[in-house]
Amino acid sequence: MTVTLTGDPLGIDEVVAVARRGEDVAVAGTVAARMAPARRLVEECIARGDAVYGITTGFGALANVRISAERTRELQCAIVRSHAAGAGDPMPDEVVRAMMLLRARTLAAGHAGARPVVVERIVSLLNAGIHPVVPEHGSVGASGDLAPLAHCALALIGEGEVRSGGERLPAARALAAAGIEPLRLEAKEGLALVNGTEGMLAMLCLALSDLRTVLATADVVCAMSVEALLATDRPFAEAIHRLRPHPGQAASAAHLRRLTAGSPLIASHRTTAHAVQDAYSLRCAPQVHGACRDLASHARGVAEVELASEVDNPVVLHEIGAVESAGNFHGEPLAFALDALAIAAAEVASISERRTDRLLDPAHSNGLPPFLAPEAGVNSGFMLAQYTAAALVAEGKRLAVPASVDSIPTSGTTEDHVSMGWGAGRKALCAVRNAATVLAVEALCAAQALDLRAPTEPSAAVAAARAAIRRVVPRMDADRSLAPDIEAVADLVRERGLVAAAEGVIGPIA
Repeated sequence: MTVTLTGDPLGIDEVVAVARRGEDVAVAGTVAARMAPARRLVEECIARGDAVYGITTGFGALANVRISAERTRELQCAIVRSHAAGAGDPMPDEVVRAMMLLRARTLAAGHAGARPVVVERIVSLLNAGIHPVVPEHGSVGASGDLAPLAHCALALIGEGEVRSGGERLPAARALAAAGIEPLRLEAKEGLALVNGTEGMLAMLCLALSDLRTVLATADVVCAMSVEALLATDRPFAEAIHRLRPHPGQAASAAHLRRLTAGSPLIASHRTTAHAVQDAYSLRCAPQVHGACRDLASHARGVAEVELASEVDNPVVLHEIGAVESAGNFHGEPLAFALDALAIAAAEVASISERRTDRLLDPAHSNGLPPFLAPEAGVNSGFMLAQYTAAALVAEGKRLAVPASVDSIPTSGTTEDHVSMGWGAGRKALCAVRNAATVLAVEALCAAQALDLRAPTEPSAAVAAARAAIRRVVPRMDADRSLAPDIEAVADLVRERGLVAAAEGVIGPIA
């Protein structure tokens, strides 16, 4: 696919396609006309000698310092260089690509006052696979993601470092090799390149995409555990969930009904008395998974609004002939949404680990061998896999502590309340990735337990999910290192492999 920038909103799937799959980006022929009115107004303000923040004044606490018309170009390069002050390891290329795409979209929308060539140059770097090196630390999420976006802008002017073709090299060399001319910034353009929420939004889009897969997988893996533990499907009945109609809860319950439908394994013990009430991690899965789904749905709504927004300061309101300093760059909505995703990911992982523990504990597994081990004692089976899940769940709890309630003033207290949304984004991505691994551990254990229940078979959908696991990991017949197995199934989870296997039987799992 080619993602075409028109200045209109992008979709989350389009952002992910460019960020992760390297899809091409194009600039629509209508963009130049859309950007022209704001650019004319910027030039008129300079010609008149108006005092306009960031165009004829300094930045932040230096906003009271006037800049002559002759030095406006110098000012724009200065902001890019001075604000590229990050530290730490580089952010993943997928985050950087998403940031670049999103900032180009904002500029193309027509209220930043930049020239079309700025959008075109960002797109040239994306299509050439030239990715600025953006350090992981430096943004407090208030005047947007200033430092990370400045590192992106630095590459546009042929300075700083980039990653290209598997190498880390000076931007000037990478641009020259690709035949791309370094950008010469005009008035307002340096500020327009750095003053946005695109770093936070990039991470929100990627985390939402990943969490969508995690949430669907959680229902599939839960169904595997329900069957392996000889639990009942009665708590998933539609009549029960109509009494408490939270959308996410209803969706998860519906998935679990479909996933376990027609199961010989469940039918084999339906009238026995061993489980009048199953444990909460089984019986309440729709309520917990559903609450996580509802949080993700809220965060998706925030992302969709932001994907349709124009975030800059000042904003060039050419329709009324004004350039106004404002606060649309503040990251609070995104910070809240990202913290919510970290909470959702932590809870999905937490309840999954409890199901894993039940599969391994002979006191609660309804006849399965200790730790699902062949010749338990000589073999430890999956004992240590649960340790890994427990460690990840513990980290998830720490990652779920909100970043957005913190604030450290910056810029001489001009920026006296900040969102910490960039930190919330880094936490959310990590929390979601960890949750996928915790689900992989549960899936591994549930597949082994289902094998041990033979010859009685689970439902067709659960059997398909187990078969997907068995294509990458064999049954354990003697102890072996579990690290490669966990990683292989975690990759399967992240690639939506378990969901796809079940969907092949029962249809879409949202």
